[in-house]
Amino acid sequence: MPLWKRNLFVAWFGCFATTAGMSLIVPFLPLYIQLLGVHDTAAVERWSGIAFGSTFLMSAIVSPIWGRIADQKGRKLMLLRASLGMAVICSLMGFAQNVYELTLLRLLMGSVSGYIAAAITLIATQTPRDHAGWALGTLSTGTVGGNLIGPLVGGYLAEVIGLRNVFFATGLMMFIAFLITLFLVKEHFQPSKKAAVPWREVWRMVPNPRLVVTMMASTFILQLAMMSIQPIVTVYVSLLTGPSPHIALIAGCVVAASGIANVLAAPWLGKLSDHVGPLRVLTVCLVIGGIVFIPQAFVTSPWQLMGLRFLLGLASAGLLPSINAIVKRSAPDAISGRIFGYNQSAQYLGNIGGSLLGGEMAAAFGIHYVFFSTAALMLGNALWVFASGTWDHRNKRRTIPHPSV
Repeated sequence: MPLWKRNLFVAWFGCFATTAGMSLIVPFLPLYIQLLGVHDTAAVERWSGIAFGSTFLMSAIVSPIWGRIADQKGRKLMLLRASLGMAVICSLMGFAQNVYELTLLRLLMGSVSGYIAAAITLIATQTPRDHAGWALGTLSTGTVGGNLIGPLVGGYLAEVIGLRNVFFATGLMMFIAFLITLFLVKEHFQPSKKAAVPWREVWRMVPNPRLVVTMMASTFILQLAMMSIQPIVTVYVSLLTGPSPHIALIAGCVVAASGIANVLAAPWLGKLSDHVGPLRVLTVCLVIGGIVFIPQAFVTSPWQLMGLRFLLGLASAGLLPSINAIVKRSAPDAISGRIFGYNQSAQYLGNIGGSLLGGEMAAAFGIHYVFFSTAALMLGNALWVFASGTWDHRNKRRTIPHPSV
């Protein structure tokens, strides 16, 4: 097996393990905060939001820093740092005595995270160009699969082994990711003795900075659009079903539908992008995704919503992998870690902004308008990406040639 392909499978498991580990905690975080002595409902909700969002906020701040160090010291080192750091900190959360300690540890978790960004950079720089789309699409299924499996397993483990012990189980899973990375990932990297490239110089080294900035903005918009629906799914399902003892289960199936479709379609769309170009796949998937959002506002049953979410998952499978493939082809290897770090920061900020946007818009205008605004974001983004690609072609700055060229 080629080295790049073996590293891909190891990094896939590492992304799956770390993502599943981080999402294991999501279902019972409010319960754990109550266990730590916060009993007022409003206070529990407030602290849950702070503890959950602090990790993403800190990750957005430090991702470019870790990307810069990755370009200097190597990507495998960043994989080891992130997996071991998260394993230790997540285990310490099981010993937290109050909500302040928990929130501080969640902040620290964000500061040492970065396994996924380092994995993307490693695979992007090692994979041959004509296999990059397939490799990055396959890698993305590890992250999506971890987000799908994690909450289900976390809720089950919380009942079986207790809340605190779930943190220890999560730490163990991340430590396993550390071990397989340590022994199985191989990287032929020569640490640079030169000083790190200044921020302004980074953008001078990029052949087409306008296109790269467009991709980073697209990452932010995509996450903003996707995450804006997450806070209101359960509420929307309850409106569609009426009184039912199975609302949580149905809502879980609705959320899982898009993730399952994403896992199924991502490798195939990645392979397609290797043949026709990632920019085309990205544009078409943005248009399809934007269109599919519109009828979700008019469904009359949760099963209709589930079917549309499955179609959305098929389209969204071609989004982030295509963006990563475009960034790979646009960023020199010497600064690829920092560029992917910036892109990862945009993704984290989109996660935070989307969650806030969806809840606030639903409260102010109604749930249906969240779907309309999300569709507008996706379709507007498609037009922007298309215009950027056309501008790039007309000016003969072809940073994304067809693989056969």
